Amino acid sequence: MMDLLHLGYPMTVLLSTDLPFPIFRRGKVRDVYDLGGQLLIVATDRISAFDCVMPEGIPDKGRILTAVAAYWFAATEDLVPNHFRGNLSWPAALAAHRDALADRAVIVEKTRPLPVECVVRGYLAGSGWKEYQAGQAVCGVALPPGLRLADRLPEPIFTPATKAEEGHDENISFDGLVEIVGAELAVKLRDLSLALYRRGAELAASRGILLADTKFEFGLSDAGELILIDEALTPDSSRYWLTDSWTPGRNPPSLDKQFLRDYLETLETWDKQPPAPHLPAPIVEGIRTRYLDLAGRFGIKV
Repeated sequence: MMDLLHLGYPMTVLLSTDLPFPIFRRGKVRDVYDLGGQLLIVATDRISAFDCVMPEGIPDKGRILTAVAAYWFAATEDLVPNHFRGNLSWPAALAAHRDALADRAVIVEKTRPLPVECVVRGYLAGSGWKEYQAGQAVCGVALPPGLRLADRLPEPIFTPATKAEEGHDENISFDGLVEIVGAELAVKLRDLSLALYRRGAELAASRGILLADTKFEFGLSDAGELILIDEALTPDSSRYWLTDSWTPGRNPPSLDKQFLRDYLETLETWDKQPPAPHLPAPIVEGIRTRYLDLAGRFGIKV
């Protein structure tokens, strides 16, 4: 735990966990434990940007991510099975940790994760905007001339990336995806990702929000079934804009991690290499407020 009183917050954040189970993986945000047939995923309050974990956590962030992911798993389970198994009985050994884990830990099915991220873009932003400026294409997908930053694309595009355990993920073409997972599975990943994006964009639009882009991760069950894993359509994995503030040609105000990235871009003394800089209280609170705002617009209680 980390005390935020020195930042003006009467609360603590969970930056790490130490549970009585074998550690399966520690990601930038989640600590994953091996329960045998299932995994226990704990969403901490850590936050990362440019592949660096910030020294400060964001109060309530793990609880927000867990609630938002659960909402989207339920909203998309007719499209693709997901790994969420939160209704299973928790092991007795976790009893002493229930208060710390409340609303931020879930039990999921163990799968064989695919080493790719399935990115879908409906608007031109981020690394996609940089690629377009350089060659009028994103991940090998040719786009019309004359598009501006934040423009809506004629159709959502599937732009996969490698999933790096360390360092930066790299955008790849669809042919590159085929080389990694095979043609049949690549087609399934593309079609499912586009369907998931369209479902997310439709529900977001009804709440006055634009889903600019997002990423999905998939795994294979022991039976070879393709399953949605990790998280889905959270403000950590997606770019959300307010519809009434969207103007092509500039970055719209967002309800996601872009607020942090924009701040870090102003720091001339940081080279985007570890160690990450400390975050001032207004930035911590600004991130928390945006994440809570997004959850609230979908009626998600945190």
